[in-house]
Amino acid sequence: MTKIWLNDGLVDHDRGFVRVDDHGLTVGDGVFETMKATGGRAFAMTRHLERLTRSARGLGLPDPDHALIRHACDEVLRANPLPGAGRLRITYTGGRSPLGSERGDAAPTVVVALGAAKERGESTAVVTVPWTRNENAPTTGLKTTSYADNVVMLAHAAARGATEALFANTAGNLCEGTGSNVFLVLEGRVVTPPLSAGCLAGVSRALVLEWVGAEEVDLPLSVLAEADEVFLTSSLRDVQGVHLVDDRALVAPGPVTRKAMETFAARAADDIDP
Repeated sequence: MTKIWLNDGLVDHDRGFVRVDDHGLTVGDGVFETMKATGGRAFAMTRHLERLTRSARGLGLPDPDHALIRHACDEVLRANPLPGAGRLRITYTGGRSPLGSERGDAAPTVVVALGAAKERGESTAVVTVPWTRNENAPTTGLKTTSYADNVVMLAHAAARGATEALFANTAGNLCEGTGSNVFLVLEGRVVTPPLSAGCLAGVSRALVLEWVGAEEVDLPLSVLAEADEVFLTSSLRDVQGVHLVDDRALVAPGPVTRKAMETFAARAADDIDP
């Protein structure tokens, strides 16, 4: 039977109960990280734990215990061997609290769970959506469990045959996808929105910036209609080309995207925790 980690030990998946007054459940007061796991090991765990801490601090939650969470991840991976790539998720919430926005004084809830990751092709289709990200919101840049906006936008994309929705911020500039960062190739330049645009500081985004190089530039959402190539980055996509933006077809992976994919794969294979 599948095992998960709940607070201080492994439990059967079907017995991993979180309280009905957990603040992560009642008001979305929590943060999370998703890592790609292969061969019983998680990729870039140090970077993910560092971001988990930044997100927790942004919400005013206590710093997560990295040693405990590393142990929990190792135990979950050992207890649930997968033949292929897995999705390892850490969820860290405000714990037992009153039934409102006020947080209680209980310890945070810690959950680590593992599931199979979907196969990702070399390229995918995306759509733009009319909704925006508030780049000035207090939770902007934090990976919180309050993902309802993303759920709505991703469902909108799926209904149109796409796997991702791209959107602007309130200034009309390109921001990100619901679960990915976006890069564009414009006349040979590789560009991506800056963090000030409201996008998440993606782990894969940071690695692409280090390993491949790109300019961080504010760009209008309409630039997607001009890009020579578009690619997405995320923990489960790594680097993935885009062959369709709304009704606009692109060659994907294009040469720049292909090079980025190959560089990322080679560097990731050399170091499980870059």
